[in-house]
Amino acid sequence: MTLYQIKPAFQKLLRPLMFRLANKGITANHITLSAMALSFITGILLCIWPIPELFWLLPVVLLIRMALNALDGMLARECNQQTKLGAILNELGDILSDTALYLPFALLIHSNAALVLIMIFGAALTEFCGVLAQTMNNIRSYAGPMGKSDRALILGTWGLIITFRPHLTTYNNLVWGIIIVLLIWTIINRCRSVYQNKA
Repeated sequence: MTLYQIKPAFQKLLRPLMFRLANKGITANHITLSAMALSFITGILLCIWPIPELFWLLPVVLLIRMALNALDGMLARECNQQTKLGAILNELGDILSDTALYLPFALLIHSNAALVLIMIFGAALTEFCGVLAQTMNNIRSYAGPMGKSDRALILGTWGLIITFRPHLTTYNNLVWGIIIVLLIWTIINRCRSVYQNKA
């Protein structure tokens, strides 16, 4: 079970906005670059001021980014905007944006920076394995339990929790450890999908 399974319902809510954007000449690549810029700006701010009380920014930006990611895909598919550049921006944008948004956790009090870096590397590796399945089976693997949307939900929720309960940062490393285990599980599931010829 992964949050990716509710994506169709999320897209249905965004479809009217997609048509308005398309009518104004806004392309999928514009949306992708906007999501990256928002992630970088937020990540830089949180790296400069890595205090728990500011991490409410994370769930807000992750929700906006999730909507932008859905919109760029919809514009590409439904408005005939699919390009090779768009595919490159989409894949690299996800990894770079994740890195920018999650790196500030390494600077938080009570955080083991090495664990956060391993978590970020694991997140990138899950996306790589999803693309690997696509290159071999022509079907992108979104197997869970720790896909992109799931990471956004868990880490965004943790950011919100420590905003209002900063003393809970003492549990940071436990959270990172659990996420790393789930990322390893996800990597295994996505690699397995290559052999099972299903995503």
